[in-house]
Amino acid sequence: MSFSIREEGTNSQKTITLCDEQTGTSAEIFCFGGLLNAFTIQTEGDPINIVDGFKDVADAKTEMNNGFKSAKLSPFVCRLRAGKYRFEDRDFTIEGFHLSGHAIHGLLCHAIFELTAQGADTDKAWVTLTHEYKATDKGYPFPYTIAITWTLHKNHYLTVTTTVTNLHDGTIPFSDGWHPYFATDTGIDSSMLSFNTNRKLVFDDELVPTGAEEKDDRFLAGALLDGIQLDNCFVLPSDEQGYCLLKGKKISIRIEPDASYPYLQIYTPPHRKSIAIENLTAAPDAFNNKIGLRYLQAGETIACSTGYRIVLL
Repeated sequence: MSFSIREEGTNSQKTITLCDEQTGTSAEIFCFGGLLNAFTIQTEGDPINIVDGFKDVADAKTEMNNGFKSAKLSPFVCRLRAGKYRFEDRDFTIEGFHLSGHAIHGLLCHAIFELTAQGADTDKAWVTLTHEYKATDKGYPFPYTIAITWTLHKNHYLTVTTTVTNLHDGTIPFSDGWHPYFATDTGIDSSMLSFNTNRKLVFDDELVPTGAEEKDDRFLAGALLDGIQLDNCFVLPSDEQGYCLLKGKKISIRIEPDASYPYLQIYTPPHRKSIAIENLTAAPDAFNNKIGLRYLQAGETIACSTGYRIVLL
């Protein structure tokens, strides 16, 4: 087989690497958080890892709350104002991690996922990681299961599908997303960013959507990121394939979400070593503003997929 899977460590320390033996392209995945820690391509020079990840699992456990690199965002994405929301005539307050007075990035960033399926053949290698959220946070007393399937394909293409099933006996509010940081071979300030939308959500001073939109045409044709600071959410088109392209000198990274991820959050951290490109099913604070919010019926299952493609220039 031209694809293979390697495993190291056990339980919460387990690391899984999907490999394309023909090209040397690989994807490193942690059972901690179900996250993508590295996506590496071989070049004529040194290998290039496009993911700004962690040194190892121990580092991820220690540093996750410092930037939330590669974090799974579930059951809410980005900021939830004051950690509070109202659902079915009841008030809830999230107990999870808060920053600047707001709950952020969901409840599963530190969850341990179980390896439940894997396989490899001549075309791909895949792994499925599963976690059952048991309503442990009083602010979200709704159990659900979440399964994450990472698949490495030919031509340096990696996909991830998140499948969620509501285990509660009633309807639950839900949103999903990812928080990876990417870098090309040139650094962020020398990279070009483009995506096919000019629709940007208006944020207030606390980076929470106001409900309004405005036009931002900078990235339709591509813009050099030098001097540009972003912490914004864009709305991808509904009538064509949404994409985001980060282009360096030797490689480009193309993010290709399906229609289940219509929101694109972009964040440039102060260190400027990488850029967060986040696929989201809903806008920040969706439990309150309802922008993109999903309501899952008892027993209902949904799936959300996105892909990451490395292209040699």
